[in-house]
Amino acid sequence: QVRLVESGGGSVQAGGALRLSCAASGFVYTRYSMAWFRQAPGKEREGVALIDDDGRVSYADSVKGRFTVSKVNANNTLLLDMNDLKPEDTAMYYCAAQRQLPGDTPTLAALAHARHWGQGTQVTVSS
Repeated sequence: QVRLVESGGGSVQAGGALRLSCAASGFVYTRYSMAWFRQAPGKEREGVALIDDDGRVSYADSVKGRFTVSKVNANNTLLLDMNDLKPEDTAMYYCAAQRQLPGDTPTLAALAHARHWGQGTQVTVSS
């Protein structure tokens, strides 16, 4: 059974930085795409950053240049380095994973329907 566990959230002031981690276990296939999503109170969930099994990355426009997504393949840990945080980054951040088939070019829109999700970690940025 796939399990995703996020950690690293917290409260920071605007301009600060945080690193989120997502520990994945139970993968039964060899290739997965993974992504970070977030949801603020009263807002829809939005994609933040994605990394596919080939290392290709993509970002939401709102975080480009500030956030970096990476993955430690040895232990299937997904990371999100967040710099220059803004109050509008305040949200619950979720990790998602989806099996990647040969020829797939995953997108954040596609990963919104991912099969596997974590429970989330809260990020709060104060002004």
